[in-house]
Amino acid sequence: MSSLDDMAKSEVSPALLVDAMFAFQKTAAIKAAIELDLFTMIGSEARTAGSLAAEAGSAERGLRILCDFLVIAGFLMKSGDSYALTPSSQVFLDRRSPAFMGTAIEFLASPEMLTLFLDDPAACVRNGGAVGLANVAPDNPVWVRFARAMGMFTGASAQGLASEVAGWPKPPAKVLDVAAGPGRFGIEIAKVASSARIVALDWKPVLAVTEENARNADVADRFSFLPGSAFDVDWGTGYDLVLLPNFLHHFDKNGCVTLLKKARASLVPEGRVAVVEFVPNEDRVSPEFPAAFAWVMLATTPTGDAYTERELADMARLAGFSTAASKPLPPTPASLMFFK
Repeated sequence: MSSLDDMAKSEVSPALLVDAMFAFQKTAAIKAAIELDLFTMIGSEARTAGSLAAEAGSAERGLRILCDFLVIAGFLMKSGDSYALTPSSQVFLDRRSPAFMGTAIEFLASPEMLTLFLDDPAACVRNGGAVGLANVAPDNPVWVRFARAMGMFTGASAQGLASEVAGWPKPPAKVLDVAAGPGRFGIEIAKVASSARIVALDWKPVLAVTEENARNADVADRFSFLPGSAFDVDWGTGYDLVLLPNFLHHFDKNGCVTLLKKARASLVPEGRVAVVEFVPNEDRVSPEFPAAFAWVMLATTPTGDAYTERELADMARLAGFSTAASKPLPPTPASLMFFK
């Protein structure tokens, strides 16, 4: 039975529409909870709204309503008057967890992003894209906010890529991390390839965050920094590995091919390009997160998209690569592709 047949036979209900119209309220609630450090305060012990309010210096009524809403949304559990973390909230929202992802809200719910999505989304559809953050100056603080906020959000996929590289017979000696941002991909490569030298490319203010994170990971002595636009600066040559993580989706096909040609020209003969992307199936509506990511690109970039595996392989071929191998990066929704 087709999905259209399934929908025709399902119960008619406004529930999906109502959920979509009220979805911004979940964003507001999770933003408030992270700012108040609610999940960290609860930790491994059940807490009442009164005890949380006293610790946070907040009104008890406010904490009670927020906690109840988060129970409804699936972030907390409730027994009597006490609230506890769900297993997922304990891993990803308690600031003491090494997998804490809460800082991502500082960028994802920033005024710049909310404006792009909510001010005039119909215009993005009419125009086939948005001016988006492309009109923001390279030294704008929004890019630093992105680098500081999104490090843990990309951590699992960076570790997955590094795990692949760790299995190579010959580890890379010279690595370029394009649009390095928080630097997690280059840092994880440096951890598994002790002889690797990492060149991080991004806007100059962002590279200060990259360097800070590399220093915290005790690999800063193997990092060098290349400030500027990936399209404009000279990348140099002799790279065994060029990293293009979460970057190609910002551009149209021609822009992606241009970047891939530049990457190929910078490689040693046996070098590889590693691409990390949210890759939808050919139907473009599954899997859910990679397919839905196309809407993010429509609202935030002039020409970006979520590209299928076939489209990415075609771009690689046009750039002169002969092989393109793909694999998922669980537990993330991202996929990894190597071009040679």
